Amino acid sequence: MKGWIGVDLDGTLAEYQSYYAGAIGAPIRPMLVRVQEWLAAGREVRLFTARAGDPAQLPVVRQWLTQHGLGGMAITNVKDMDMAALYDDKAVRVKRNSGYVCPGCCKRK
Repeated sequence: MKGWIGVDLDGTLAEYQSYYAGAIGAPIRPMLVRVQEWLAAGREVRLFTARAGDPAQLPVVRQWLTQHGLGGMAITNVKDMDMAALYDDKAVRVKRNSGYVCPGCCKRK
């Protein structure tokens, strides 16, 4: 896989607390280990979070990343053509160029 991997923070890499309180939850171990393995293998991984749009949140996010062995990881809320994959607890996969939700990718209510 070429390109960078985006990983959401709240609810994916860290337990969801509340964005508005500013707190970041405990790391979700399986995802933390996955990100560490990608980085160790030389992959580019960026934290993809809405918090990147709030400058007051960036120091808190950087501190959390450093505390959990991911210091120096890029933080963004912007996709570009080089993004290869996005890991997010809210994403719904859609079949490319069709508008159709991939079967089994989403539990519809």
